[in-house]
Amino acid sequence: MAEERDVFLRARGRTLSAFREDDECQWKAPFYFIQGADPQFGLMKAWAIGDCDNGGDEWEEEIKLTEQAVQAINQLNPKPKFFVLCGDLIHGMPGTPWRKDQEQDLKNVLKNIDEDIPLVFVSGNHDIGNVPTPETIDDYCKHWGDDYFSFWVGGVFFLVLNSQLYFDSSKCSELKQAQDEWLNAQLAVAEKQKCKHVIVFQHIPLFLQNPDEDHDYFNLEKSVRHELMEKFHKAGIKAVFSGHYHRNAGGSYKDLQMVVSSAIGCQLGEDTHGLRVVIVTAEKIVHRYCSLNDLSSRGIEKELMDLIKQN
Repeated sequence: MAEERDVFLRARGRTLSAFREDDECQWKAPFYFIQGADPQFGLMKAWAIGDCDNGGDEWEEEIKLTEQAVQAINQLNPKPKFFVLCGDLIHGMPGTPWRKDQEQDLKNVLKNIDEDIPLVFVSGNHDIGNVPTPETIDDYCKHWGDDYFSFWVGGVFFLVLNSQLYFDSSKCSELKQAQDEWLNAQLAVAEKQKCKHVIVFQHIPLFLQNPDEDHDYFNLEKSVRHELMEKFHKAGIKAVFSGHYHRNAGGSYKDLQMVVSSAIGCQLGEDTHGLRVVIVTAEKIVHRYCSLNDLSSRGIEKELMDLIKQN
């Protein structure tokens, strides 16, 4: 249990124990991290049979894909600062069959990640429910750590948000208010500290291509979206990374990048199973989505690695 607690429950007290703020709040040099999304154990079969509500009793394909992702990350040199999974860790919604087995099988794969590469977890709608409750959020936190928190790495301030509270908080309005108050305080910290960059992770994208696009299942409602985008812009946030769409997408709002990464697991479009490599330099954030096969066989492209070597 101690090993599981260390690997999977590092997000506690609204921060990440893998990184000490005193050590990480100052810029040192370019670095990179790996972003993944939606391993979602069980969706591939559910999608194939056309029953996403009740299907999902097999997930061998997702296990193999996530194992490939872990192996690809472990062989990278230099090592990424961390590996963040942007939600929908499993397919089984709270209270459904197979959920516990899916969680355990995912943990069995992820515990093989290099011990020097911290895992960062973001809650998705399948992890806490389309309409989350205090109980479903508490259950998630017991298994994976806090549903929202912040941490510093190399002079960059990272915010992890529970986007489901912005999608539908009708059954947990007090928790949504608490996150709002916490977020405002964190943005004030970011402004005061004059950090090199501020980066947000959340499951549901603000938008998919256009800040003014219509609201649907895969993005946030317009008024909520615009309030967050303006808040992020004023705070100097450079990029928001998300998943949920099972396709690559994205756009920009003023100087804020919205980056939507496709899935490790089930693909709903023409993209391949993959991970996103994100390079952080003093001046910019550069990212590229890589298929698992390419990352496994070739690693990170030289032109990206060259950015890390710049001082």
